[in-house]
Amino acid sequence: MKPAGAIQGAGLGLRRGLLDGLVDVSPAEVQFMEVAPENWIHVGGRLGKQFRQYTERFPFVCHGLSLSIGSTDPLDWDLLAAIKEFLKTHNIHRYTEHLSYCSDGGHLYDLMPIPFTEEAVRHVAGRIGQVQDFLGQRIAVENVSYYCAPQQEMAEIDFINAVIAEADCDLLLDVNNIYVNSINHRYDPLQFLQQLPGERAAYIHVAGHYEEAEDLRVDTHGADVIDPVWQLLMAAYQRFEVVPTLLERDFNIPPVAELLGEVSKIRALQCQSTAAPQSQLRSAAAPVR
Repeated sequence: MKPAGAIQGAGLGLRRGLLDGLVDVSPAEVQFMEVAPENWIHVGGRLGKQFRQYTERFPFVCHGLSLSIGSTDPLDWDLLAAIKEFLKTHNIHRYTEHLSYCSDGGHLYDLMPIPFTEEAVRHVAGRIGQVQDFLGQRIAVENVSYYCAPQQEMAEIDFINAVIAEADCDLLLDVNNIYVNSINHRYDPLQFLQQLPGERAAYIHVAGHYEEAEDLRVDTHGADVIDPVWQLLMAAYQRFEVVPTLLERDFNIPPVAELLGEVSKIRALQCQSTAAPQSQLRSAAAPVR
């Protein structure tokens, strides 16, 4: 299985509404970009031409939305064939998906939590293996936010680690999802982070969320990143060294200058974590909640 190309530094999710606003952004400001392939496959005309101009200038990764890796429905081989061609056409270095499902005899239009069970581990790992064999490359699966845990027999961390180990795949580490889940399910986010297989981290997601109540956070990607999530990102760098990191913003998108400011903060934290002694990093990362 051929290794995927390397990405580095700080990245930004490319949304259609940003095509015009980011046209003058340089690879020094944004080191890589990410798209959902489902939003761009078979897109032609003006939008397709604009998109191609970006993939010719920036390294790209893909983050899938609808493969439904945890479902009992058959894998969508037509979608996978289109993704494989899309990756080749645009020289895209990575394909990732959510460790969840979004279909059950039809599309559910939401990311649903996979039951944390040994049976689900075997099922999901087998499907990831099929996808990797078909694409001819390792994929990465993302730790997702969730609001209930049906049929839970294992801890979330044990489920994630078991799937990654059995499937022999990589991890897309989302630090905002760790923070959101830590509030909603009442666990220590730093302890959770430290138990993840950092050596498998392909890259990191950082994003904002919505505070519904004191004990409820909703993963929206529609707000600025808050300080505890930035601190958790620093803790990830301390634990795993600097990993390429991408800012997700899906709606309530601010002016481009503000988005680039958050991308710049990622780069600053990466530089800080590279330069700072480990004792200083531990102190900076400590107050995650």
